[in-house]
Amino acid sequence: MARSIRPLYDQYGAEGYYQSQSDSYENPHLPLIERLLERNYHQLDMRGKVLDFAAGGGEVTCALVRMGAQEVEGSDPFTSSLYEKKTGLHCHRYSFMDVVKNGLNGKYSTIISSFAMHLCPQRALFSLTWNLFQATPLLVIITPHKRPELELVPGIELLWQDVTEDERGKKVRIKAYCQAP
Repeated sequence: MARSIRPLYDQYGAEGYYQSQSDSYENPHLPLIERLLERNYHQLDMRGKVLDFAAGGGEVTCALVRMGAQEVEGSDPFTSSLYEKKTGLHCHRYSFMDVVKNGLNGKYSTIISSFAMHLCPQRALFSLTWNLFQATPLLVIITPHKRPELELVPGIELLWQDVTEDERGKKVRIKAYCQAP
């Protein structure tokens, strides 16, 4: 059963929570994330390098590798050691603000951000998204809410979305975006 992280966010802040849980974090909604990835794997561009952005313990990376992805990298400023331990792969340490200020080093066929982009400060979200699109044509967001609603941002197009829920009705969404032509 999924445990709620929200009270801990309220107590420590998102950054404080991840700093304190950096060696043991596990997304409590992993079965829903895996279900969405499995159902939509055929729509993801796995031909090139994929970035699991704000990767936590590498749950998305592990699921993608099990499904056949050949080249996945992670990035997380707080849980990079946990990611490397669980996946055996290198983890960049890009934070939201690192990407806002400097962009990413490298190009990716797909960037997937799971349970993270809704935590980006609203004032930085456009710059973060813009800089992610400089490194990829396909940005995939997995979120426990409707946020971020990048489809409301001029110049960003929602390509497809899917929703799943657990036995208690907790919904998780996957949304795929590109830059509008």
